[in-house]
Amino acid sequence: MDQGVTLIDTAEVYGPFISEEIVGDALQGLRETVVLESKFGFNVDLETGKIGEGLNSRPEHIKRAVEGSLRRLRTDRIDVLYQHRVDPRVPIEDVAGAVKDLVAEGKVLHFGLSEPGLETIRRAHAVLPLAAIQNEYSMVWRGPETDVLPLCEELGIGFVSWAPLGYGFLTGTITAESRFGDDPERDFRAWVPRMAEDALAANMALVEVVRTWAQRKQVKPAQLALAWLLAQKPFIVPIPGTTKAAHLDENIAAAAITFTQDELHRLNADVAAVKIEGARLPPPVLAMSGVEAPPKT
Repeated sequence: MDQGVTLIDTAEVYGPFISEEIVGDALQGLRETVVLESKFGFNVDLETGKIGEGLNSRPEHIKRAVEGSLRRLRTDRIDVLYQHRVDPRVPIEDVAGAVKDLVAEGKVLHFGLSEPGLETIRRAHAVLPLAAIQNEYSMVWRGPETDVLPLCEELGIGFVSWAPLGYGFLTGTITAESRFGDDPERDFRAWVPRMAEDALAANMALVEVVRTWAQRKQVKPAQLALAWLLAQKPFIVPIPGTTKAAHLDENIAAAAITFTQDELHRLNADVAAVKIEGARLPPPVLAMSGVEAPPKT
């Protein structure tokens, strides 16, 4: 925040609870200068933090989950509250209605969805205007360009891109020989199909594109990848994560990198020329993306 970062993203399921507690501690005395995002929607026991099977976006659960988030975040409101994943058992109108109640109470300022189906976006937006959609988007996963980004542009919804560096793939630190073990609890990438041995070797063509352009622009590969995202649409905000302060500094500096129209056209063409092998997420996780909420009866 000392370096001008004004958006902090967290969720009850991160930890669970631990991330919100850390953020809450860090923001004491700084709350008025930050946009704070959190999320609900996984089946988290609100007392113990134990994660059960499936999702839980029942209205009464949402309201209790938000009370817990507010307590951990040590704040009186959440600026953007997301449904973390669409619950296939709860109409989105009921979800949006519960968040609308929280908005009326001043506990939530804005509403968002993460990885929703297209019709679910429209239905939610009709009940309570959406401020943002938070989906994976990067040079290595450009799926949102097909339909989600055009829909956001149509409806005036912002877009927050998670995994903007492709779990480190676009930083230049991963090679064709990189391996991530076989324990997804220790490294999520061990479970990601596009990070498997054969796919990784094929996908290094994109790393080479990024490296070449980074050298041309005299920046780091990660900075090039983040600057590319920022250049795609004016309403896109990437949320890169890191465990190293030096990388945080580099990521922030990416906001100052610009492209001429010719550079952006050529860079987009080079990125598009690489066919990415392997799914972006493990099957059970991918199955929770693009889900349409059940109809309201």
